[in-house]
Amino acid sequence: MGLIKAGIGALGGTLADQWKEFFYCDSLPNDVLMRKGEKRVSGRSSNTKGNDNIISNGSGIAVADGQCMIIVEQGKIVEVCAEPGEFTYDTSTEPSIFAGKLGDSIVDTFKTIGKRFAYGGDTGKDQRVYYFNTKEIIGNKFGTPSPIMFEVVNKRIGISRTVQVRCNGVYTYVISDPLLFYTRLCGNVENEFTRDQIDEQLKSEFIDALQPALGALAEQELRPAQLPAKANELKAAMNDALKQEWIENRGISVGKIALNPITLTAEDMKKINELEDAANVGSNPFMMAGKMTNATADAMQTAAGNSAGAMTGFMGMGMVGMGGQGGFGAAQSLYNMGAQQQQAADSWKCSCGATATGKFCPECGAKKPEPVQAGAWKCSCGATATGKFCPECGSPKPADTEGWTCSCGTVNKGKFCQNCGAKKPAGVPQYRCDKCGWEPEKGTKPPKFCPECGDPFDDNDAR
Repeated sequence: MGLIKAGIGALGGTLADQWKEFFYCDSLPNDVLMRKGEKRVSGRSSNTKGNDNIISNGSGIAVADGQCMIIVEQGKIVEVCAEPGEFTYDTSTEPSIFAGKLGDSIVDTFKTIGKRFAYGGDTGKDQRVYYFNTKEIIGNKFGTPSPIMFEVVNKRIGISRTVQVRCNGVYTYVISDPLLFYTRLCGNVENEFTRDQIDEQLKSEFIDALQPALGALAEQELRPAQLPAKANELKAAMNDALKQEWIENRGISVGKIALNPITLTAEDMKKINELEDAANVGSNPFMMAGKMTNATADAMQTAAGNSAGAMTGFMGMGMVGMGGQGGFGAAQSLYNMGAQQQQAADSWKCSCGATATGKFCPECGAKKPEPVQAGAWKCSCGATATGKFCPECGSPKPADTEGWTCSCGTVNKGKFCQNCGAKKPAGVPQYRCDKCGWEPEKGTKPPKFCPECGDPFDDNDAR
């Protein structure tokens, strides 16, 4: 008992005259998840008095877009079809599964829960055709009745703050595995199964899954305000959180999620801003000095208006007896610290060993080496090149086998760099097979035998 694809236009041709019955289902509305197929018997049909729950051999079955059809015998699923088209029911064939867009997962499920009854070639006593709505079920509103904990993480500056968020929006879901949906939720219904029978349950489970899903997004260092724009990430996180309850147990998957803007409480937002400001300022002496200078200036303005006199206000600030510096002296120290850090960052090491901060070495007068781009090399004419040829004189790039490459990009043959004077770094000597020319990776010890020609490596291969 299987399904055979019928030819195009069979309803009006010879094949239609041979069909005993014709099963179909009109377009399923958004609120109907499953409906029993209707049997259409016309004057052309050869079986006009058949039982509603019996499918005669040679009957026709139609499947529309956005539908999945199953045939049930004695309460067990025996046929599945998720491809749109017209099919003929044939009791002489093996089970036929037209998976359509549902893919291999529906085939695996059929192997697990499907079971066929033979009855010696005759049909069973009860056979039904059911159609499932495989379109997106839209318009499912949700909202968090109580706040959800969300951890705001910023690993760059090392802060973590747990806040409370509320969110609301709408989501869609799809029946991704009709076989599971049938066996777990709506087996052998008389007419149809509607969404209002499971909506409340799904909504409760959806809201419960928001907590672990938002936790997974927090690990990506997303802010609450960014979540509405991360619909795909949230959908994946929700499907992962609902994998057991929805996907594996009921054959339902989250389709799409649309979140309304999420806002934090004023207290949480203020605390996060303070933590970020403190982390950013604390890592930059110039910012710390500026903040202290502004705070000191504001304090001085307040002290000047002290009702007991400006001097009393300055004494309260600790400025009297400190040369009138107070916070300004501390700010100056921070400025000095920042200048020292900046100077250290701008310094460079000359080949003579001296530390310089300007463009020339104060000891030997050597010029500060220009930053070398990755893959760049120094031509003999003095130009820096990045390709295979010098852009100034057209000379080809020297082969690495002709020497060693300095950190400044110059290829050298001697013990010191001809451009900056740096000493050749000590390391494993470079080897090259004297038979075929094969070379191991630079700085690595060669094998005992060449992998290309089998010649043994010895000291004669070192260069």
